[in-house]
Amino acid sequence: MKRLIGCLRMFFSEECGVTAIEYALLGGLIAVVIVSAVTGVGASVLTLFLNVADQVGAAVAT
Repeated sequence: MKRLIGCLRMFFSEECGVTAIEYALLGGLIAVVIVSAVTGVGASVLTLFLNVADQVGAAVAT
């Protein structure tokens, strides 16, 4: 019984799993920020390229 209690104490005092979970959460948060930033910038870049394409098309047509 003492051996079981000792193993349980050692299991619950181990912090390697906690650190791995913290890194996974941090990585997930960074991924969400990157995706949202790229999505926001992507829409602006698309609008810019469409505007340039319209301007070039109008310049070539004249």
